Amino acid sequence: MKLKSLLLLSSLLCPLWLSGCQSNMGGQTLPSAYYLRDDVQYFPSGPEEQLPNMKRAIQNYQLQQSGAL
Repeated sequence: MKLKSLLLLSSLLCPLWLSGCQSNMGGQTLPSAYYLRDDVQYFPSGPEEQLPNMKRAIQNYQLQQSGAL
């Protein structure tokens, strides 16, 4: 019985120790202890508006309809 409860307790607490998630202390959100080893996610900037893509798509469509492509 004691072994069962110990295993249950450790299985519940183990993910908390291994997660390395952010913590909130004194109103500040602090990073995990592993933030230096995290992969960097970089999203290059693109056009802020969709207008250039839409204009290009319309021009391609018009060229296809006219038989130029």
